[in-house]
Amino acid sequence: MSRAHWSGRLAFVLAAAGSAIGLGNIWKFPYITGVNGGGAFVLIYLACIFAVGLPIFLAELYVGQVSQKDVVSSFEKLHKDKTLWRLPGWLGLTSAILILSFYSVVGGWVFDFEYRSLIGEFSTPNEAFIKGRLGELFASPLRQLLWHSIFILLTIGIVLGGVKNGLERWSKILMPLLLVLLTILLVKVFSLSGFQKALSFLFSPDTSKLTVDGLLEAIGHSFFTLSLGMGAILTYGSYLSQKESLWKTAITVAFLDTLIALVAGIVIFSIVFTYNLEPGAGPGLIFSTLPVLFSKMTGGFLFSTAFFLLVSFAALTSAVSILEVVVAYCEEKRGLPRKKSTLISGALIYLLGLLTVFSTNIMSEVKILGMTFFDLFDKLTSSYFLPLGGLFISLFVGWIIGPQAVTRMLGTSYSSPAISQKLEGLLLWSLRLFAPAAVIAILLQKIL
Repeated sequence: MSRAHWSGRLAFVLAAAGSAIGLGNIWKFPYITGVNGGGAFVLIYLACIFAVGLPIFLAELYVGQVSQKDVVSSFEKLHKDKTLWRLPGWLGLTSAILILSFYSVVGGWVFDFEYRSLIGEFSTPNEAFIKGRLGELFASPLRQLLWHSIFILLTIGIVLGGVKNGLERWSKILMPLLLVLLTILLVKVFSLSGFQKALSFLFSPDTSKLTVDGLLEAIGHSFFTLSLGMGAILTYGSYLSQKESLWKTAITVAFLDTLIALVAGIVIFSIVFTYNLEPGAGPGLIFSTLPVLFSKMTGGFLFSTAFFLLVSFAALTSAVSILEVVVAYCEEKRGLPRKKSTLISGALIYLLGLLTVFSTNIMSEVKILGMTFFDLFDKLTSSYFLPLGGLFISLFVGWIIGPQAVTRMLGTSYSSPAISQKLEGLLLWSLRLFAPAAVIAILLQKIL
């Protein structure tokens, strides 16, 4: 079976950026920035993107590009059959299945809010009514089931098309639309009274507000925002031509991902400060706080519709990359045709997602270790599986593959051999020591 490839670097960058740019950028980044005091957190976050996130991103990309295999087989090809180093592959595969099962439900919530915006529910000045929309959605298994079904069907439909006719084609449509929508929103908030305060909050560091927990949160989010540890970047990298420069593509994706998060923060905090609210609104920011603020804005109907459409695109592009991890494994490791792999994988993940759908209503009293299925799947993946996967990939590339890997990652485009040698040494020891130490710190924070 000949392996499909992206048509070029731009196609890969758009697809990988689509994978990385998800709910974490537009939903999580603004609220954790607000909770952790703004500018100082942003500064630490940016440093962590390049010191922790980028090296592991390059390592995943390297494993995929060199092996040209799925998330499990790639480690076997680079090491040996049945190697214990397959563990990050299995962790990534398991994470992809669990994450998409609840991510599809959360994506469905976004679809529901887009629909509510379109029918004018966020145009009413009734604050209690708007804040009650999320609770009403949680209490209705049928509504959640409808949107979960639509979201997973759209994801399956895109992945069915394969690399070029599915993943690449839709990345070239959805990512530019996402960027256009975000630009429109940015232009809109420029005229709001809270715009300057939002800039000051995000880009004027106040280290007195940064705690140890905030520091670890910055490290953790720099890791998760790039879709690391779940096999998505590895799988997308396996469709990348052997001739493509890894460091150029990695830096481009990291730049886009970070830019989207920062612009989303500017947009959201401009609105928050305009209406004199506290920036640390928490996880309910986009589902409770923002819809109320949209109802108070001139042109709030158009603003809320564009905003939830933006979040919908971000969620969908990430979901596609997660499903592709499972489909590529079934197709290559298990020998199933792509159509069959996609339909079976999608159906199983859809059924698993029902546990999340019912976690907020008819099964809300069913707890494992004190958590609903939704909370359990989220905790297992974000707190343990993804960090462990990233840790093992970093160690595998840094210690098992070693210097030849970093030479391949950075290429030979430097005019000075001395500069090249220093950069290779820096990247090698980031993978061997610094990035693993940072990930272990995140794990210990979650455990202790």
